[in-house]
Amino acid sequence: MKHYEEFTSKYTKLGRRVNDLSRIAALLHEIGDPQERLRFVHVAGTNGKGSVCEMTARALTAAGYKTGLFTSPYIIRYNDRIRIDGREVSDAELDALADMVSPAAEKLSALGFSQFEITQAMGLLHFEREKCDIVVLETGLGGLLDSTNVIPPPIVSVICSLSLDHTAILGDTIEQIAAQKAGIIKRGSPAVLSGGNPDEAVRVVKERAAECGSELIIPEEPEPVSVTAFGSGFIYKGHTYNVSMGGAHQLTNACTVLETLGVLRRSGFEIPAAAVKEGLRAVIPARLQILKREPLVIVDGGHNPQGVAALAAALDTLPCKKRAVIGMLGDKDSAAAAGLIAGSCERFVCVDGFAPNARSDDELAALLREHGAAATASKLSAEETVKRELEALPEGEALVICGSLYLAALFAEDKEIKDKR
Repeated sequence: MKHYEEFTSKYTKLGRRVNDLSRIAALLHEIGDPQERLRFVHVAGTNGKGSVCEMTARALTAAGYKTGLFTSPYIIRYNDRIRIDGREVSDAELDALADMVSPAAEKLSALGFSQFEITQAMGLLHFEREKCDIVVLETGLGGLLDSTNVIPPPIVSVICSLSLDHTAILGDTIEQIAAQKAGIIKRGSPAVLSGGNPDEAVRVVKERAAECGSELIIPEEPEPVSVTAFGSGFIYKGHTYNVSMGGAHQLTNACTVLETLGVLRRSGFEIPAAAVKEGLRAVIPARLQILKREPLVIVDGGHNPQGVAALAAALDTLPCKKRAVIGMLGDKDSAAAAGLIAGSCERFVCVDGFAPNARSDDELAALLREHGAAATASKLSAEETVKRELEALPEGEALVICGSLYLAALFAEDKEIKDKR
């Protein structure tokens, strides 16, 4: 086991429940408050924040700025949560960061840190030591009480698509969730709110922005030129753009990025049009990822109803038949997700065992059948199931691996599938 793995594994996913930011503030103060010497784009939201972070960071890098990017959860490996100009932090760097953070964490161990807080401290220290010009910082859970909210007022706060998720922690109404996400808006910092959000959520975010005296920007509706699972073209404020990630929802995310970059330009960042277009070319593993084109294999980690709906809409643009290997976690709204995806594939094979809290394959299959889908429980591992389904895939059909980021991550870099046939 690597040193940083041994260090971070001492901490639980959520840590001891706290109702303020004093714990993360104490840890960061103990290591020298690296966040005070960094400038931030702070991004929250239920869906879309990963894509918005990726596109924004890529544009800033293309514009010549040394850009840190902190995301969660990791998709392929722990290192991909902390990147500078697209390069993942190395194992050696993580070991060194662990050596710097561990004495402080041990000194304050009675506070009961979460693994996320420990990782955040390591990330901020890395960005500060490497003298990043700007950091694109994604929240972990919520916003108001999320440990990333310990940062000073960012250059711009960004709130993406909002819907019900993590209701046991954030609240069971869209207004409560919007209030948590809007908590990242700070006095004196402009904010961008993605278009297309529910009216109740927009009202809550507007109220928060007004309380903070912050300008709130809501992008206009884009004019689609072409929308496919392989990328899309659109017109926004008279200019034509192309986004590489598939699905209509990426047009909304792209417009959020355009307005975010506009705020950064007004704050003194020089971001030429070519850098903006380069940013929109960003792709993320397990986000409607085209793993193979012949036969077509798509991997997607959308795990809540809104994410699954975006996948279903993208699949509906494909002219071919689709079959899916699907798995979901037990704490997600699988019933609603099943209803949204059931009509998008001709056959579903359900898997479990890819995560400790995966919903049973029998239960998920039953939920899909309730919505008229042809669904069966695999009874094999996810890897064995995908291999079997790929070998049996009729010519001209597509295979979709979906339902959970944990499941999608198993295949996002699967070179065997990429090389097959």
